[in-house]
Amino acid sequence: MTDRPILPGFHPDPSICRAGEEYLIATSTFEYAPGVPIHRSADLVTWELVGHALPDPVVINAAPGAEGASQGIFAPTLRHHDGLLWMTTTSIRDVGAGQLITHAERPEGPWSAPIRVPGTVGIDPALAWDDDGTCLLTWRGFAPPGIHQVPIDPRTGERLGEESVVWQGTGLADTEGPHLVRRGDWWYLIVAEGGTHLGHGVSVARSRSPRGPFEAHPSNPFFSHRSTPHPVQAVGHADLVELADGSWAMVHLGIRQTGSHPGFHVLGRETFLAGVEWVDDWPVIVEHRFDVPTRDGSFRDDFQAGALDPRWVAPSTAPDMFASADGVLLLEDGREPGVAEQGSVLCARVAAWDWDARARVAHGDVCLSVRIDASHWYGVELVGGIARARAVSAPFDQVLGEVALVPGDTLAIRARAVVPALGESAGPDKVFLGVRRGDVLLELATLDGRYLSTELAGGFTGRMIGLEALSGAASIEWVSYQEV
Repeated sequence: MTDRPILPGFHPDPSICRAGEEYLIATSTFEYAPGVPIHRSADLVTWELVGHALPDPVVINAAPGAEGASQGIFAPTLRHHDGLLWMTTTSIRDVGAGQLITHAERPEGPWSAPIRVPGTVGIDPALAWDDDGTCLLTWRGFAPPGIHQVPIDPRTGERLGEESVVWQGTGLADTEGPHLVRRGDWWYLIVAEGGTHLGHGVSVARSRSPRGPFEAHPSNPFFSHRSTPHPVQAVGHADLVELADGSWAMVHLGIRQTGSHPGFHVLGRETFLAGVEWVDDWPVIVEHRFDVPTRDGSFRDDFQAGALDPRWVAPSTAPDMFASADGVLLLEDGREPGVAEQGSVLCARVAAWDWDARARVAHGDVCLSVRIDASHWYGVELVGGIARARAVSAPFDQVLGEVALVPGDTLAIRARAVVPALGESAGPDKVFLGVRRGDVLLELATLDGRYLSTELAGGFTGRMIGLEALSGAASIEWVSYQEV
């Protein structure tokens, strides 16, 4: 790996598989619909979003508002077996109903209606097939704590045998995210341990059978950046894949903190890539094997396509409810301007530290925001022809400045990273709210970005650009996001 992610922005808990000559990654989505984006690559370093495995927000089942921000869909596993793609994951509010499984012939879909495996209470499920073709579901169970496993029929969810606990980890906190990978005569159980923040790491155990018993690596966690100065921290939740040439690679999540102590990450947990070598039949990580290019995620959407680009997602809601027609994005009736908690908001991931976002309003009252969740956002609201800067952080809500719009104006948000001097207290970035008039940004407010970081706002997601109607229906002529 380098300090550049292969999937920048909010793309946590990656799972990877190879299907022929192409590679596919699935990641977590929590409250956002559609769930579980599928990215495709031919070279492991450049990736394209090609579909979502869970398009139905009813399956995602996150509560509305800030309460549901880190509910919904937890870590998926993606596997290719007998010509089909299989994805399994957890819908956390329905955890008692068992793990979800869906399948498709192509990553673009259509994906089958998900089935559940009853009695599999826990999170982070994975699928593997043994030599006789039996499918094994493996997951983090709660009672007793540890990595649980049961043979199943993946098409129906029927349990085909007894459940067992195959490993209980090394003694570190939160042994989770199991992935079973085969190499030769060995099966490797890859897990995350230490909790998904600065103590995070990757541990491994091996066995001649996918059912165990498993022998732990003598130096677990065998991969971690804890207590190091590496620019990518909290590394963990890994998955391994054998490449077409017989070599191996690993994907994992990580965070990039900026600002002064203790550091703040605002882009969420991102997906990174590393090489893998094998010594004495144990994996050894080669962090700089791949040259990961800088990715420019800039876009301008004038909604001419007749359907929304798949980059657009929405909390607990199908993005299709935000109609795109005749070059205009039509937003449904939204929250009242006096309400602080966001409701129906259309979102796209922020994937860089330095960026500019703009929106031209065609009709109605609108908010352009940057958000972590419904109760942590900065935005520019257009209400009755007046643009106003607003900052909401849990119970705190303040309007900071306003200006009357004139024809040609656009709502604008700018973010710029901060590099603090020694001893200086600084957040990760400055966020500027205002109106773009010609080539000039009329600044209405300048805000410390730390209040839109995971360290302060909490949760498992990352920053998003948001568009929402205020009170009545509204429409957007175009929106742009430009990485600098």
